[in-house]
Amino acid sequence: MAHVLVVGASNGIGLETVKAALAAGHRVRAFARSAARIELTDPKLERFTGDARKAVDVAAALDGVDAVVQALGVPIRDLFGPVRLFSSATNVLVPAMEKAGVTRILAVTGFGTGDSADAIGVLQRVPFRLVFGRAYDDKSAQEMRIRKSSLSWTFVRPGVLTGGAGTGSYQVLEDPSSWRNGTIPRADVADFIVGNLQGDAYVRKAVVLIR
Repeated sequence: MAHVLVVGASNGIGLETVKAALAAGHRVRAFARSAARIELTDPKLERFTGDARKAVDVAAALDGVDAVVQALGVPIRDLFGPVRLFSSATNVLVPAMEKAGVTRILAVTGFGTGDSADAIGVLQRVPFRLVFGRAYDDKSAQEMRIRKSSLSWTFVRPGVLTGGAGTGSYQVLEDPSSWRNGTIPRADVADFIVGNLQGDAYVRKAVVLIR
């Protein structure tokens, strides 16, 4: 079993990953500014209140962990202004991990980030850029910073996220020629993440996840 740091643990994929990791028997350090409000009860859960952009908080959170899940998100209202959270937090996290000797990171970005942008359909590109362009430019910078590191990384690029229970039945698209958009429950994204905390099947690879 691993000791996992989940950055961005209070909502969305981060929270689903906390639940899935605990269910799988892992120890979880749930890092978020609102970590104290995480309504889960498990002896293997540690709530860690901190800011992902503050080096002192991140360094403390890395103590004793085996793997990191970076699952940051921004509210919809923030998508229409400058977005720097993803790159700023990554510029803190990567050197902190290298210094601490923690090498495994699974970073949740999204379909349309980095080299998957070319796989967006022609009719989707304009609305995608209008709504998500600023955030995904920053996510691309996030990925680039991690690529340049010495870490054992996996980029998790889900399609359109949905709620509800996980299905356990989803596609892991590794070959760029197969990349396409689709929907996927957050719980299924978490299932993939937890299943790949250990092992090297997708190390230094980017995958798109859809139903």
